[in-house]
Amino acid sequence: MSYYYRKIGWISCSLNYGRENIEKFCLQALPYDSVMDIGAGSGDDLKIALGVNPSAKAYAVEVNPVSAHSLAQHGVEVFNINIERQRIPLGDGTVDLVILNQVLEHIKDVYWVAHEISRLLPTGGKLIIGVPNLASLHNRLLLMFGRQPTSIKTNSAHVRGFTRGDLLQFFDEIFPGGYHLQGIRGANFYPFPPPVARLMAVAFPSLAWGMFLLLRKERDYHQEFLEAPIIEELETNFFVGRNEDRSDSRFSL
Repeated sequence: MSYYYRKIGWISCSLNYGRENIEKFCLQALPYDSVMDIGAGSGDDLKIALGVNPSAKAYAVEVNPVSAHSLAQHGVEVFNINIERQRIPLGDGTVDLVILNQVLEHIKDVYWVAHEISRLLPTGGKLIIGVPNLASLHNRLLLMFGRQPTSIKTNSAHVRGFTRGDLLQFFDEIFPGGYHLQGIRGANFYPFPPPVARLMAVAFPSLAWGMFLLLRKERDYHQEFLEAPIIEELETNFFVGRNEDRSDSRFSL
């Protein structure tokens, strides 16, 4: 829970995960025969996706051994890999729906992760993203008073902050026309209690604590996310795969 709101007992942080948004987007994403949850944890989002389509093949990327074991016990194929450094051991275009809920804000090597997602999704595949909203009402108010936004505090697990415009621009600038926004929803609304927070998030999604996007992949992917940091000569040492991960020798390390 946020440092600033830790003592406000009526705030429900469970709303941050936007489970009702995941369900609505899974329904909107139908039909899908396979689903992958990256950073699956205990598998709550996978349960929702499988509730919408019980016959779908379920995959998960999860490094916590307890969670990974539990997922495997429920028939999920689990990959215990470092998503920022390792290739997901599935072929291109093999996963119809990818869920990435409360994960991107923890990731430094976002280009590699975006590459893996875009590689796994076929044209027509769907991507559900849930992230804290840097432009939420409470973060705007904190900035106005010179305070740090709760979603990107230095003393936290988060290394990135996102607004709707910036996140969509990231995908569109690097992979033009690659994804189409099919839905956007909000989750939770600080500093209100759950009944009010739910209503406010629906009415004002751009100001909610979290934002949830449903994206549809519109065209073939050709490693654009691996090439972008090199073409742009970004000074941060982003991981963009090893030689065997890239078909174009111009971008070999």
